[in-house]
Amino acid sequence: MADTTRTTSHDPDSRRPDLATETFVAHRNLLFTVAYELLGSAADAEDVLQETWLRWTGVDLDTVRDQRAYLIRITTRRALDRLRTLGRRKESYVGPWLPEPLLTAPDVAEDVELAEHVSMAMLLVLETLLPIERAVFVLREVFDLDYEEIAEAVDKTPTAVRQLAYRARSHVAARRPRGNVSAADTRAALAAFQRAVDTGDLQHLLDILAPDVVFLGDGGGVARAALSPIVGAEAVTAALAAGLGNLAARAPEPAHINGHPALLLRIDGRIDTVLALRLDDGLITGLYSVRNPGKLARLQHETTLHR
Repeated sequence: MADTTRTTSHDPDSRRPDLATETFVAHRNLLFTVAYELLGSAADAEDVLQETWLRWTGVDLDTVRDQRAYLIRITTRRALDRLRTLGRRKESYVGPWLPEPLLTAPDVAEDVELAEHVSMAMLLVLETLLPIERAVFVLREVFDLDYEEIAEAVDKTPTAVRQLAYRARSHVAARRPRGNVSAADTRAALAAFQRAVDTGDLQHLLDILAPDVVFLGDGGGVARAALSPIVGAEAVTAALAAGLGNLAARAPEPAHINGHPALLLRIDGRIDTVLALRLDDGLITGLYSVRNPGKLARLQHETTLHR
């Protein structure tokens, strides 16, 4: 009598769950980077990855020609849905909204193009795009998908995608940081900031602030922060001077945030503030201070970004 309880190891369906898992895990860092680029929020990107995984487990893998492209397509669609929801949340956000900062390994900076596109400055530029434009720009410029693949991901024709890509590139080009900014230049600007904090002398900092510098503080209505942008070198310097004692108490330390040098400010060992900046033509044109505790939770460990 045949043993009906025994299963054969040659059954192709028996390996399907493992194959689906292996494929997803192999592309997970890529998918997280796609979602984060589209959302500017690591917490929402993780939710998108969970939704992508649930959708992926129901896919018949025999029908998938390109697993990487298919997973990116799922992730993009889920992220676009969430991006629209996130837009509504931002409308009621208390004070300026900044992207969630990520502690990244120094090797992220070695991929110059990726580091540029995940920088705080670039993510703020991407915030000015329509959701569909942002998706097309990210998939084309960062992940180098062809127009046909992008068209499938965003449910548009290749012709429409080309038009969206052109419009998005023009929009970003007019707003992105000007010129190549080296890590050394960024570290020098941060060192000037730290000297000002350590010595109480803001003159060195004033020397490298652009006349139209913008300071944005994100407290999310939880931590103390300016409720509107502070514009102009004198106004920014005055605001920093007013909070200099508090800044000094937070013990600034260097870190790599979103692929670029930045400062972490701690109180009693706890990260209280992330300070990043934007440089244009050697001057600081943007200072970004993230204090919302909900956006600092991931900074206890490095996040791997990949494309």
